Amino acid sequence: MAGQKFYNVKKRESVTVAEDKCAKVIYKRKTAGGVQERYAIRAKDNDGTNLTKFINKKTFDTLKCPVAK
Repeated sequence: MAGQKFYNVKKRESVTVAEDKCAKVIYKRKTAGGVQERYAIRAKDNDGTNLTKFINKKTFDTLKCPVAK
């Protein structure tokens, strides 16, 4: 199974998390020009650190992780 690379701030190193342990998230915010959507994947490292990585929509659509609620 493919993994996703994240940067763990506490460890100060890159870590790889299995794709089945990740969740896709869409962050929406209201701006003057309308609603902005940002795409990301979230995971939790083995030491409990929350990991977030922003990605583009094309990558977001190709990932097989579940969408977080």
